[in-house]
Amino acid sequence: MNILAIDTSNQVMGIAILKDGLLAGEYTTNAKKNHSVRLMPAIDQLMKETEMTPDQLDRIVVAKGPGSYTGVRIGLTTAKTMAWALNIPVAGISSLKALALQAQSSEASICPFFDARRGLVYTGLYKKDEDGNLTLVENEVNILFSEWLEKLADRQEQEKVVFLSPDIELHRQAIQDHMKDLAIIPDLVSHYPRAGYLAEAGAMEKTEQVHALTPEYLRLVEAEAKWLEQQGKN
Repeated sequence: MNILAIDTSNQVMGIAILKDGLLAGEYTTNAKKNHSVRLMPAIDQLMKETEMTPDQLDRIVVAKGPGSYTGVRIGLTTAKTMAWALNIPVAGISSLKALALQAQSSEASICPFFDARRGLVYTGLYKKDEDGNLTLVENEVNILFSEWLEKLADRQEQEKVVFLSPDIELHRQAIQDHMKDLAIIPDLVSHYPRAGYLAEAGAMEKTEQVHALTPEYLRLVEAEAKWLEQQGKN
């Protein structure tokens, strides 16, 4: 199977190509630049380097959020447009799960998170099941990180948790204060999602109708929230 994977849901921009089921190429940057300007040129370049053409693709996989509202929309719009034009299926995978895949070999629970400002994070809790598949064991939420850490520390299992985040340094001390020796914080490179893992997971993911694939924001866009608030007042 030939797959193009796209992740622009946060600051890291990643793309990967699986060719005949093998990772043929991968591109990752962690730069504060506009994904909308760089994404298609990066896809085009990776296609050339892996000697692939769009008509050879069997599937497109995209990280569908949560994360940056603009970043999520860029990735989904690109993936859906390409899938529609090529008449191939598309699969959306949670951006948190895409990050959790970095530690999928761990026997511990895995807590991926993205900073959402004002003390909030997007997060969830994953763990391998009996078949070795990464499974959600605590639903993905937008929550105060202090509240989330208290919840993890109070879980009956009292098991170790791997924490993964591009924003790990913002929250390292809070994690250590709440979780103590239950916290596992890997080395720096593990905190940035790789599109190669996304592509691999996407090969097994259920596909969706192109126009049915929607972003997973976990909270309302600020403009929408204000509009709803205003409608309530009226």
